Amino acid sequence: MNARFEELDWQQTQMGEISLRRRHDLTLDAEVYEVKLGDEFLMSSFFTVAEVELARLGLAAVSGAGLDVVVGGLGLGYTARAVLQDARVGSLIVVEALDAVIGWHQRALLPLATEITGDPRSRLVQGDFFALAGADQGFDRDQPGRLFHAVLLDVDHTPRHVLHPSHAAFYTPDGLRRLAAHLRPGGVFALWSNDPPDAVFGEVLSEVFDSQVAHVVTFPNPLQDHEATNTVYVARRAPA
Repeated sequence: MNARFEELDWQQTQMGEISLRRRHDLTLDAEVYEVKLGDEFLMSSFFTVAEVELARLGLAAVSGAGLDVVVGGLGLGYTARAVLQDARVGSLIVVEALDAVIGWHQRALLPLATEITGDPRSRLVQGDFFALAGADQGFDRDQPGRLFHAVLLDVDHTPRHVLHPSHAAFYTPDGLRRLAAHLRPGGVFALWSNDPPDAVFGEVLSEVFDSQVAHVVTFPNPLQDHEATNTVYVARRAPA
């Protein structure tokens, strides 16, 4: 095997074949970690600005301390780590559908793994985020009905380009109302999207939440020698 490339793990999952790869990128002169689902690239440590901004922008819209936070989608861990870097956070539940991804962190195959698994505030939960969002018991199996200050979601590519057809119902007014029921008054739902701001989805958020804003996150793409953009939607429940 080429020393500049290594497949760290490969597993068959309910969503298809998933693999974790590490390679040395000559452009960055750095190690890059990548995840593929089948033939599709899911994520790369080459581009992590928006994942961090998802946490930063979402938590910036929440006041107070002792914040209880849910992250949907563990991935390479950049959103979860950014949440834990906020000293106001009291607890973090990360919901991840794939056991394989949780296992990468538990086996410390990823650079941020020990920061997440070693923090007593964090808990990794295997489960379907979308099913838990729509259920009365919510995200904490130990405390059914528990409310949270923020829910941050980074699973699908966009509200229109979902990884599985079952996810589509979440991005409707009814699906988002069920999610909002798990937020405290004044609580925040934030969502990462690979596309520019979608006015139609913004209208859906406005049906459910007291306020919503789409932040355009810009970052350099040295592979294509231009700036790239993602979107972070931040929607807030009305205060009590």
